Amino acid sequence: MISLKAVKKEYQVNKNEKVVALKNIDLEIKDNEVVILKGASGSGKSTILSLIAALSKPTSGEVIVDEKRISKLPDHFASTHRRDNIGFIFQKFNLIPNLTVENNLLLPLIPNNPDEKEVKNLIEQTMKKFNIFHKKDIQIKNLSGGEQQRTAIARAMVNDPKIIIADEPTANLDENLSKHFLQILKELKDLGKTVVVATHDPIFNNLDFKTREINIKNGEICS
Repeated sequence: MISLKAVKKEYQVNKNEKVVALKNIDLEIKDNEVVILKGASGSGKSTILSLIAALSKPTSGEVIVDEKRISKLPDHFASTHRRDNIGFIFQKFNLIPNLTVENNLLLPLIPNNPDEKEVKNLIEQTMKKFNIFHKKDIQIKNLSGGEQQRTAIARAMVNDPKIIIADEPTANLDENLSKHFLQILKELKDLGKTVVVATHDPIFNNLDFKTREINIKNGEICS
């Protein structure tokens, strides 16, 4: 369960000016929901994602994930929360182009100091699950767009996180890759993951497997 209670988020632009990104947000997301946060750029939807991931803290209010008040966590524990519970799918994939598929998946596991045999098995299983095992020794720069997309999602899933966060995931994709991404979202829901997507892409309007669509405007949830 993800819960935002009376959350407000302000950014200090300069000495005399603040920007209010979120205004008194109340939001609950249950386990295994697929929730689409819709809104124009600057509406506040990406700020909600950053709070759920403990990348930032609310100015006031509480953010609770699995009964933990992550808005109160010190930075070290916030980092552990992200590592253990959150899988990120980025707009531009954020893969390392000169590394192989296998080594890109290895990177998120290194902080756990894993057993070499165990981590090899885990990476292989994840690559097979997302149909990129046959590309494991290929550098990212030599993959197609769809293969890079699957690699990015496999990397997000390699720690088996409960929550998947995707921020404008189709912004740089063509129509075919966007449809491919929606198929993968369905797979993630079938795996029991909670998925939260921030987007203004109309391709998300008619998903038959989404739980809810929440419209954000000027830092507020619209009814």
